[in-house]
Amino acid sequence: MQHRSVLSPVRQIIAAILGAALLTLSTPSLADEVDGTSFPSLNMPSLAEPGLLADDVLTVHEMHSTPQLPATIDLTLHSTNLWERIRNGFAMTDLNDDLVLHYQQWYQNRPDALRRMLARSRPYLHHIVEELEARGMPTELALLPMVESSFNPNAYSPAHAAGLWQFIPATGKRFNLEQNWWRDERRDVVSSTNAALDYLQAIYEMHGDWHLALASYNWGEGAVKRAIGKNESRGLPTDYPNLTMPNETRHYVPKLQALKNILGNPALVAHLDLPMIPNEPYFATLETRRPMDVKTAARMANMTIEEFQRLNPSHNRPVIKASTPIVIPTDKLDAFRSNLQNAEAPLTQWQAYTLTAPERLDRIAANFDTTPGELARANGLSERVRLGAGSTLLVPGSGSSASLNAMLNTSAPQHIIEPEPSARCGKTGKGKRAAKKCGKAEPDGNKLGAKQGKAGKSTAKAAGNSKPKAGAAKSAKASATKPAKGKRR
Repeated sequence: MQHRSVLSPVRQIIAAILGAALLTLSTPSLADEVDGTSFPSLNMPSLAEPGLLADDVLTVHEMHSTPQLPATIDLTLHSTNLWERIRNGFAMTDLNDDLVLHYQQWYQNRPDALRRMLARSRPYLHHIVEELEARGMPTELALLPMVESSFNPNAYSPAHAAGLWQFIPATGKRFNLEQNWWRDERRDVVSSTNAALDYLQAIYEMHGDWHLALASYNWGEGAVKRAIGKNESRGLPTDYPNLTMPNETRHYVPKLQALKNILGNPALVAHLDLPMIPNEPYFATLETRRPMDVKTAARMANMTIEEFQRLNPSHNRPVIKASTPIVIPTDKLDAFRSNLQNAEAPLTQWQAYTLTAPERLDRIAANFDTTPGELARANGLSERVRLGAGSTLLVPGSGSSASLNAMLNTSAPQHIIEPEPSARCGKTGKGKRAAKKCGKAEPDGNKLGAKQGKAGKSTAKAAGNSKPKAGAAKSAKASATKPAKGKRR
């Protein structure tokens, strides 16, 4: 006990001396940190090295400076990249099968075509994403026009589907898209987007599944419903991959999924050098109180005709009716308003002209110092057409605004197409006694002889057929009364 008590003070003295020495050695390092110099990195042995115990190793934690937090946090702040915004809104179940892999590889092998399609989507994509988010719908649907039309607003299919969202006429009417001589709203960017999202919402509520909703959009909700019913009766699954459907519909959702896989992968987007689209509105809409030419509107917006028509592709005629929404890029909106306010010249260079007598289009064009081609395009006619009295045309000039307004209020063209005033003539008989018989033109444009029966017999006799077969006559009669077969589109 005595020995231990004698050594105890000695140990305390030694510990005090060592502590003082360590304190003296550490003083320069503390001074260096105050001056701004960081500590050198410590290379500590790894726990994986053999012969070392966990207790013999120190864990190194790098200390970072405390970030300066803003006084307030803006919860409405969005990314400047629209692709990132779209990725954040992905909500559909992924589809994984061989078709998806096939189309993903197909798109990746054609990066130039993919870049061009994405560049075409630039004017429309932000508006579509805004509408989808406002409705709480998956943002993958913003990519659907890539599958439907490759984002070409003037796309037109053999089934008569038109626009970004490819509405056929019947479905367009069902969703109140105006289709007349002046305008086709299936090609209108704003109207067709609203109609497409209304349709997609309706068929999603019907099926409760986005893949089935997309199949219905492509194939028709009735067809999908019948396919589901067949599987139910056989005890088979009723999801999209297990339905029996046409090849076009079978490949439809995989194409969308392939695009989602590519654009949802930032590394792949960078690798393919796909264009970044700013997360900001590209266009705004406004209306004018007076009719305006397409050329005039483009000039006031400091745009080319082609640029203006890409945003306003729904107009069939060169004149825009009053109170019709016009789509203008946001960066040109102020210039358009200023030019419109200061405009002194008439806003339209077209007038309505009503024919008082039948006349050919080339003669009318010459009277108004224009070409038959331009006049035909403005009125949706053939250059060789002959119009009857009472027809009303759009012709160049600044005539009565009242007559133009009256024409603008009609939904169908006021064209009366007349046949050519010529008759078919033929010779009957033989030799010197041959006589020339001509018939008057019928109102429907068929030039039939006044005595068709006799002329037909004479012609048949001259050809060596003295007695036409009864079967042939019946066949001819049937073909004249029975309508030709065709698709119900």
